[in-house]
Amino acid sequence: MAYHKPVGELVTRNDPQGRPTVFSRLPPGRWVAVGRLDINSSGLLLLTDSGELANRLMHPRYEIEREYAVRVQGRLNREDLEKLARGVHLDDGPAGFERIAPADERTAPSANRWYRVVLKEGRKREVRRLFEAVGARVSRLIRVRYGPIELPRDLAPGQWREVPNTVKLQKL
Repeated sequence: MAYHKPVGELVTRNDPQGRPTVFSRLPPGRWVAVGRLDINSSGLLLLTDSGELANRLMHPRYEIEREYAVRVQGRLNREDLEKLARGVHLDDGPAGFERIAPADERTAPSANRWYRVVLKEGRKREVRRLFEAVGARVSRLIRVRYGPIELPRDLAPGQWREVPNTVKLQKL
């Protein structure tokens, strides 16, 4: 199932502080979240009732791509972009983007800039920490693709739908 997680929801079954969770909006079932998105992130969250499939989709050994649209305060220079692609050292080891590019070169200069980035793993807050490593601050983070599944443009935040052709996922 594809779920469009809005900012402000947690990817957990229960929150002691009573904050909303993604599971409260889903139909009854034993759903397993494929990866997580922090409370300040939004976008595509895949859910399945198969622990085996969830593990295959999340395990770094399978190198499933995750793509994000990221709004960063300020503009990164070429050196920053190269450093993020080459890799930097984070507190839990080396990390870097598989790909990073400005989302739209034609955008007028502003205080914020959008980038498209791709990772093949999903460590805790990795996208945010990578940008912080070059002195940038992420002001918005949206997961737009997980493996072959893209966030449907017509799927509103807080809504879910079955993923058509789940055979694509079963082969991963």
